[in-house]
This record gives sequence, structure tokens and C-alpha cells, in this order.
Amino acid sequence: MNLHQFRFVREAVRQNFNLTSAAKALFTSQPGVSKAIIELEDELGVEIFRRHGKRIRSLTEPGKRILSSIERILDEVETLRRVGKDFASQDQGNFVIATTHTQARYALPKVLTEFTKRFPKVRVSIQQGSPGQIAELLIHDRADIAIATEGIANTPGVLALPGYQWQHVVMVPLSHPLLNQATITLEEIAKYPLITYDKAFAGRSKIDAAFAQRNLSPDIILEAIDADVIKTYVETGMGVGIVAGLAYDADRDRNLRVIQVGHLFGNNVTHLGVKQGAYLRSFVYTFIELFSPTLTKKIVEQAMNSESETYEI
Repeated sequence: MNLHQFRFVREAVRQNFNLTSAAKALFTSQPGVSKAIIELEDELGVEIFRRHGKRIRSLTEPGKRILSSIERILDEVETLRRVGKDFASQDQGNFVIATTHTQARYALPKVLTEFTKRFPKVRVSIQQGSPGQIAELLIHDRADIAIATEGIANTPGVLALPGYQWQHVVMVPLSHPLLNQATITLEEIAKYPLITYDKAFAGRSKIDAAFAQRNLSPDIILEAIDADVIKTYVETGMGVGIVAGLAYDADRDRNLRVIQVGHLFGNNVTHLGVKQGAYLRSFVYTFIELFSPTLTKKIVEQAMNSESETYEI
């Protein structure tokens, strides 16, 4: 048996048992993948996949256990490679961050500016997506770090580290009636058309829960994954925006005003996610601490050695 066979089995499962897609993902031929899997099954003496004709349909019971072992073996191989790269080149390499638009646009610029000063030879790539997509990139070793508010903390195989807390704000045009209210309530906000995040992003679940607890059905006329898009439509007067507080820039958002509503929607925590069992290069630890100073290398290593998938400080 060999690592190529292991990779073919793992990719076949990742591609929903489509060997053609698995072959494309691994830059090889479909007959080659099929042959390698059959040879592995012959060597092990069990069928890994259930088949219908020439097509594979699902994992057999022994196949599920074999896949689990394959995942662990390939993770260890990846760790060995990273260890070698780390000691061969402590201050250079590729660093992939999977995150949402809000984090990339508002939370990361200062951090990455300092990071690149310290590690000018490290090539940083930001991969944006939904929390689910971000977690998938991390689990499949296509990202070193995942950063998001939603999703990461509940993803098997991902260790979620608390980055920072934040609250939502209401954004309105300069002369909006809500600016004249001494106190803002959910009932007052619900009187207006609302523009906010898509359900998978930036604490949207907290917004929905707050209205539901008061038996309110707000008129959400526009959902977006991008805070800048939300602000654009608020400026046109289409509706009242509810966004993450860090998305407000006083210099750039001169046509908007902010109303603090943290008392209505509560606190949110943005997490940094790392793959459980992964080897982190030295500059990754530096990035984590720049992003959240309480997350020192010692704290992160303790979290990675714990059995919990969510680590609180």
C-alpha cells in the first residue's frame, strides 16, 4: 500500500464518490484512481466502497474505519512536511488565511501590516467565503487559519480559539428619525425596513433570536454577506442597517450615523480556527498573537493538547 492510494480513497469520499472529480482534483486519470483503490482493497482483503456496477456509491463498514485511519496517516504526513519546511525556512513560506469579508476588510489590515513587516518573505493569501466554506478549507488543508464569528466553533475537527468580542450597531442616514430617540428598542427598530447580514454571517443568529424573543417579525428587505454592500444601500435610504460595530469607519462613512445596540443583540465572539492535530509553523503562532494578544504560543499549544474543540480564556 502507498500514500497515493490513501489520497485517492480520501478524495473519492470528499468528491461524493465521484471518481472522475477525484481524479481531476488530484491531477490524475480516473482509471488510475479506480485501479489504485481496487489494488488497495485486494491488499487489505476487504471492500472499502459499496458499488453499483462500476460506480462507487458509499463506504462499507470496514471502509469507514479504513478512511479514519487514512485521514490520520495523511494528517501525520502533512505534519512531517510542515515540520521540515519550518526548520528549513523559519521566516518564509506560504500562509493561507480563510475568512469572511468583514474580517478581511476590517479586522485584518492592521494585523497583516505588522505581520508582513516581521515576515517579509512570507506570502499571504486570503481566501474569502462563508463560515462553512472557510471550515472546509481548513479541514482539507487548504488553509492554515480560519477566522469567522459563525460556524467555526461547532465544526468537528476544528479547534476554535476566541479572538475578540464585538457588538452589532444600527446604521442610518444622517437625518433618520431613530437618531431622535432617547433610547432604542427592538420595537422601534422593527418599524423600519432592515438591511443586514445573510443568515450564515456575522452574528445574524443573535439578531434573529433577539427579535424572536420579543415576538417581533422584522421586515428584512435585503441580506448581504458584505458589510460594505449593506452600508451602500443604507445610504440610499432603502432601510436601516444592522452590522458589526467594527465595520463602521467614521472617516469613510460620513453619510451615516451609528447607534449602539449591543444591549439589544448581545456580545459576539470572533474565533480563530486551526485544524486539530495540525502542526503550526512558527510564524502562524506570531500571527495568532498579533490578532489576539492573549493567545500566546503557550496558550495555543495548551489548547491544541486539550480534548475540547472550543477553548475559552
